[in-house]
Amino acid sequence: MLDIKWIRDNPKALVEALVKRSWSAGEAQSTVDGLIARDEARREHVTELQTKQERRNAASKEIGNAMRSGDAALAEKLKAEVGEIKTFIQNGEARERELDKALNDALAVLPNVPLDDVPVGKDEHDNVVRHIVGKVPTRPNWVKEHFEIGEALGMMDFERAAKLSGSRFTVLRSGLARLERAIGQFMLDLHTTEHGYEEVIPPLMVRDEVLFGTNQLPKFEEDLFFTPHGEGRLGLIPTAEVPLTNLVREEITAHEKLPLRYTALTPCFRSEAGSAGRDTRGMLRQHQFYKVELVSITDQESSIAEHERMTQCAEEVLKRLELPFRTMVLCTGDMGFGARKTYDIEVWLPGQNAYREISSCSVCGDFQARRMDARYKDKDGKGNRFVHTLNGSGTAVGRALIAVIENYQNEDGSVTIPEVLRPYMGGLEKIESK
Repeated sequence: MLDIKWIRDNPKALVEALVKRSWSAGEAQSTVDGLIARDEARREHVTELQTKQERRNAASKEIGNAMRSGDAALAEKLKAEVGEIKTFIQNGEARERELDKALNDALAVLPNVPLDDVPVGKDEHDNVVRHIVGKVPTRPNWVKEHFEIGEALGMMDFERAAKLSGSRFTVLRSGLARLERAIGQFMLDLHTTEHGYEEVIPPLMVRDEVLFGTNQLPKFEEDLFFTPHGEGRLGLIPTAEVPLTNLVREEITAHEKLPLRYTALTPCFRSEAGSAGRDTRGMLRQHQFYKVELVSITDQESSIAEHERMTQCAEEVLKRLELPFRTMVLCTGDMGFGARKTYDIEVWLPGQNAYREISSCSVCGDFQARRMDARYKDKDGKGNRFVHTLNGSGTAVGRALIAVIENYQNEDGSVTIPEVLRPYMGGLEKIESK
């Protein structure tokens, strides 16, 4: 959530930021004007309330003075005035809550402001290649896509998954099931033993206010799955970013404890609303998948450097797996709602003859912290500031499995296991059909 004081002081900057995010100039200007009008109405009302409260306090003292001087008529007049003020204040406090909610609701649907060095563009076609790692090999004519390989091995079953749960689910078996587990364990070990992240096993269902904190609500409600809980509901996490980032919600963290770095391997659940017709074959776009998440909580001065560090940690996974990839700087029109800057890491899939996203690393500034009321103590210990939050995939386990299957496939249909994963596979060097 953006700071209304910053908006009040920088209305032109917000209009420009929204236009960069593909808003029309008219819509952006109208939205900012509306926000400022709401804020002015709220501030005027709060000022009036404060004036009334001051008059009530003064009148209460005057009542005592009038009674001590024997002026009963004045005392009664002042009592009537105080009664009217109390009624006004009671109604005014309810009105203040209404004005606060209206302003916060309007702020909650505004996207974050991109950093100055983010390329301006409309969609993924305007993203910029940052660097390419690994050489894309010549594509033999026998190369297949992951689902063709998995089905031929008898270890990737979409038909039975559909019987159990419908489309966009997969049953993995035998060697491929073990390989996916190995990939997740490898990533966790790498990030905890070499990259300094603390492993966490978080809840997989969270409250609405937690989803609001990491900006899934209210804007992306249709992308989520919910289950009834008591008189309310709980949402299944679309990513471990949600519970990991919210570990600091409504808290003040000591400066010396920053940065906090968390990682978790969890299933993730997404409805994939709006993705009809996209990636319908195979495992690329699923309702349920595993992902290793990286989350950092920093002070304001460190967040940009932490973003570079986090991206390097995610890239290291692909380097160890010896998978070709490229890192992209997302343009303003393709960047996520809560991000100020995002790097997408795209792994090479020879079956598709294309790069596909496997990780997205974003710095969010204090955007999420304001929604979570998450702060830290200044170095001098005198004041509190909002933390800066970052999140990234370190990486998506299912997509890493796809990349390994396609990049390590052999002409006979078998899949060679990358050396770094063999200790997790009991020394097995190749997956073959039984």
